[in-house]
Amino acid sequence: MEPITQGPHAAEAVLVGNRFVRACRRLPVDRTPVWFLRQAGRYMQEYREVRKHHSLVEICKRPELAAEVTITAAEKLGVDAAIIFADLLLPLEPMGLDFEFQSGEGPVVHRPVRTEEDVVALRTDRAGELGYVARAIEGVANHFHSTLGVIGFCGAPYTLASYMIEGGGSRNYIYTKRMMYNDSSAWRMLLDKLVIVLEEYCQLQVAAGADVIQIFDSWIGSLGPADYADYAFDASRRLVRAVQELGVPVIYFGVETAGLLGQMAATGADVIGLDWRQPLDAGWRAVGHGRAVQGNLDPITLFAPLEVLEERVHQILQAAAGRAGHIFNLGHGIVPGTPVENVQAVVRMVREFMSRAANG
Repeated sequence: MEPITQGPHAAEAVLVGNRFVRACRRLPVDRTPVWFLRQAGRYMQEYREVRKHHSLVEICKRPELAAEVTITAAEKLGVDAAIIFADLLLPLEPMGLDFEFQSGEGPVVHRPVRTEEDVVALRTDRAGELGYVARAIEGVANHFHSTLGVIGFCGAPYTLASYMIEGGGSRNYIYTKRMMYNDSSAWRMLLDKLVIVLEEYCQLQVAAGADVIQIFDSWIGSLGPADYADYAFDASRRLVRAVQELGVPVIYFGVETAGLLGQMAATGADVIGLDWRQPLDAGWRAVGHGRAVQGNLDPITLFAPLEVLEERVHQILQAAAGRAGHIFNLGHGIVPGTPVENVQAVVRMVREFMSRAANG
């Protein structure tokens, strides 16, 4: 139930201060909220300055730095939500898997999980070691005082399992699917352990002040509908429901998921993130209008001339048709080299579009 705000500005506070959270719950808002996947990153000079002195993991593990990077990006862009600066793979360490980021290679897990014995050895009792993420969220929440939504996040069980098994990025997911198909007991045990750890991790984030949790299933598009149903759906559904029991909405996001959207919605997630490979209205029909949706500008459109960028932004907003439950975002993360001024321009475009629509 939404809290009742008292005082002469009660209606304004409900519509403005909680705009992002209200949209997640498909409640009325004064305008479409907007934020961006990977809105704190190397495309922004302030972040590059921090990275001159600290690695990505060092920033994640120092709450004051993670909060600073999160706050700076949200304020510079003028968005409606701040997503905590962290990395999907952080839960691997308390489970007993070390990883590092290698230049040009991305994350590398040096001892991939390939056998049932490897799965058995994984820990599930040390999620509390991720408390540094919670402390960063607390700093962000205290800074914004509910004027912006604060987003915590985690990886989805399938995506994290794939990282653990492949040992890093993959094009074909051969090791992952080999375990899925040939050693179902090890696969199920791995997903069960991940759900246990991720539930506690999300509890820490919500207790620290996260208003919403986004579950990133970055690699789920590597599965067809039958394999998603047989090998990934149940673990995602259990995690979604566990987070919702904490009292916050859940955004469930993946890429290359056009054929999976109905199944993703069946997890019960409050919001389904859409990538850019289909029109927003088609994606929303696949999800069902009983769910909110997030998206779905192609992130590379941010390199386009402003007139092209504005046309694409307007196409998405027109496809949303003013329906309650649309959150404007990209269809994936901002990439390095993106002009910051174009990202800021998109925020203005969304606001101006809604203002013109309201004024007839």
